[in-house]
Amino acid sequence: MGGNTATWAHTMRVRLGLDLDEASIADRIVDAMVQRYRRDGPPEIPGASLSVRRIAATRPVAVASSAHRAVIDAALATTGLDALFDVTVSADEVAHGKPAPDVYLEAARRLGVAPGACLVVEDSINGVRAGKAAGMTVVLIPNESVPPAAGTHELADVVLERLADLDPDGIP
Repeated sequence: MGGNTATWAHTMRVRLGLDLDEASIADRIVDAMVQRYRRDGPPEIPGASLSVRRIAATRPVAVASSAHRAVIDAALATTGLDALFDVTVSADEVAHGKPAPDVYLEAARRLGVAPGACLVVEDSINGVRAGKAAGMTVVLIPNESVPPAAGTHELADVVLERLADLDPDGIP
């Protein structure tokens, strides 16, 4: 939902009153997520694998995520999509996480593509804000299990109900 590992680890420590330093909190959560993904696979969005394969066949694709690098890598490896992405960027690798544009701008830089030529697919308000701040076209595809915050639909350039409906050639 935005930020980076340091941000959510701090939030957890403060809100839950944990007697652990933030690095320990992050390590435990990341390790548990990676193990879960390796054992059970990550939560899947219907149509995501097919859409990524279809789009990656004709254009460069990237992941620009607030997730920790190890979580990104585990999710892509266990879905078999890792080889399809030309670039992956964690918000931990840039100065500021979402809603700042840094992670998207870094992904565009690594792809060698101008930000204005990039299409962002998002499901959260902070992701939509980040994509718009980067000067990119943003498609919102709401996640049914974690619906985006009020006002997210209005910020996006395009709203689709299903990832399978995404056609980059049909986006203005």
